[in-house]
Amino acid sequence: MSKLPGWLSRLGAELTDLGDRLEQRRAETECEEAPPPTAPPPDAVPEAAAPAEPEAEKEAGKEAPPAATAGHVPPPPSYAPSVAARPDPVAAIPWGMRVAAEAGWRLLVLAGTLWVLMWIISAVQLVVLAFVAALLVTALLQPTVARLRHHGLPRGLATAVTAVLGFVIMGLVGWFVVWQVMDNLDTLSDKVRDGIEELKHWLLDSPFHVTEQQINDVAKNLSDTIGTNTEQITTAGLQGVTVMVEVLTGMLLAMFSTLFLLYDGRRIWQWVLKLVPAQARPGVAGAGPRAWRTLTAYVRGTVIVALIDAIFIGLGIFFLDVPMAVPLAVFIFLFAFIPLVGAVISGALAVVVALVTQGVFAALMVLAVVLAVQQIEGHVLQPFILGRAVRVHPLAVVLSVAAGGLMAGIGGAVVAVPLVAVTNTVVGYLRTYGQEEALRHAPAPHGATALDVAPTPAPGATSGTAPGGGGGPKDG
Repeated sequence: MSKLPGWLSRLGAELTDLGDRLEQRRAETECEEAPPPTAPPPDAVPEAAAPAEPEAEKEAGKEAPPAATAGHVPPPPSYAPSVAARPDPVAAIPWGMRVAAEAGWRLLVLAGTLWVLMWIISAVQLVVLAFVAALLVTALLQPTVARLRHHGLPRGLATAVTAVLGFVIMGLVGWFVVWQVMDNLDTLSDKVRDGIEELKHWLLDSPFHVTEQQINDVAKNLSDTIGTNTEQITTAGLQGVTVMVEVLTGMLLAMFSTLFLLYDGRRIWQWVLKLVPAQARPGVAGAGPRAWRTLTAYVRGTVIVALIDAIFIGLGIFFLDVPMAVPLAVFIFLFAFIPLVGAVISGALAVVVALVTQGVFAALMVLAVVLAVQQIEGHVLQPFILGRAVRVHPLAVVLSVAAGGLMAGIGGAVVAVPLVAVTNTVVGYLRTYGQEEALRHAPAPHGATALDVAPTPAPGATSGTAPGGGGGPKDG
């Protein structure tokens, strides 16, 4: 019995500690659930400081429980002034403006990148045009190399034979055009002089009341203008010499580029693929051959269409007894490589030559021949020969030719349309490839979805069962 008082004393101490812990837990819960303090009215009088300790705890000689736990910020006192909460700046901007800003800075980055790229291309314009011309010539000659290799010739010999024959034919065509122009230049000058005299007599006899003195004044003013602008004409001639040097340099670059593309084109393409990021490499590898087929189809079709135009328009000019029929036919062939614009320029040149040399009737007949051949070309030859491989909207053709002409002159106008056609093919293939890749990596269908996309009906389903295993009969 002597141990009973000690045991009761210890039990009382433990109960006291348990009550203290419960009281502390209750105080912590009240602090966490307490609502945020409201701002006092402006005329409120500040109150005194913190409340006093409970009397019971003073008598027990113990400290009051803490008002807040570690890591918890106590609420501000009730007399503190209220501060309005400021919204997040991003949330304060309207959603449409945020979308426009996001799209705007990305477009600015793209525009800056494009501007730098165009600046680099303009700095090396001669090299770029020479390489693009080499690509066009390679697309024209590469099938010949493939046929020669198919017949047993080594790759080097087939490339050399094709390149030499191609360059010789092109050189002969250029020499023939220059020879015909120089051979008929005197005759054309006489015809132009006679045409000017006939125009002068027609103006004198016309109802416009033009006098001979006025015609002589116009001729004198023209002569004075030429005399005063001799320096500018000389400068233009020197610039023409510079242009000729650049043209010859570009031709040499194009010839060497064509030779290497014909001989080693596949390995050059494989090296280019190594520069592409690994994730995008399969798509680019698939788009490359399709782009090359589009370019080859464009070059072949354009050559065939231009040859047909030159033959038929040249025959019409020849039978109408217009001088320089053969050079005009060659000009029509060359200008046919500039879509839409080239046909208009070459046809207008033929009509002007016929008007000056043979009169109005011959000019009208040449115009009729040119329009008829161009209509047949646009509605029969191009859809049949080019097909769907290089189908580009006429508006895209006009805009691309205009942009190419403004940026790089005649060379830019020539390469603009094949560039647009190849870009159209590449973009279309990459879009389809991306969709197929997304479907390939999508999770496999299951459940009712799997039944919907299954190539065969589910086991036990009759022909009258609705898709998806619904079991309902078909209507009707």
